[in-house]
Amino acid sequence: MSELLEIEGCVGMSLLVDRAGGRCVATSSWQSEDAMRASESRVPPLRKRLMGAFGATDLTNEEWDVVVMHRLHRAPEGARARVGYLSGDAARADEWGDIFKSLLPTIESFSGFCSASLLLNRDSGRAVANVIFDSETALEQSRDQATRIRTRAAGRMGAEIMDVAEYELAFAHLRVPELV
Repeated sequence: MSELLEIEGCVGMSLLVDRAGGRCVATSSWQSEDAMRASESRVPPLRKRLMGAFGATDLTNEEWDVVVMHRLHRAPEGARARVGYLSGDAARADEWGDIFKSLLPTIESFSGFCSASLLLNRDSGRAVANVIFDSETALEQSRDQATRIRTRAAGRMGAEIMDVAEYELAFAHLRVPELV
């Protein structure tokens, strides 16, 4: 992480881990697309080292725009994440941020809520919604209500829910500004 943060334009990294399923999601964030492009020669060796450290055999590298970032407070040790993967009409992708923002007051009212974000890939018409909770208990207690909200939101977005996964937030060192 320290080497990544030394690259000009990097504004942080986070790591989500599903120990039982053997899945990790490592995310780096950049001040701009230009900064991300300028880092392209330096990041692949870091990815390769990360894969080796985790014993990973498969890597998917995707680019996303952060369209919503809302933090109530920093995530503590033991925080958990619920991540929803959606797919829909790329022409409607710009609407998705507004729909997600309209849900934030309800999501923020969940016990143990820390933060929420929405990432978009406008080319593919895919979205990733992340909600961070301060504990596994809070994550579990929100599961049913989150499912109802996600289902309604996907209907409003004209999107299909492709997957929902729950992770341990191993670390989050992100300086992405509030985007609400």
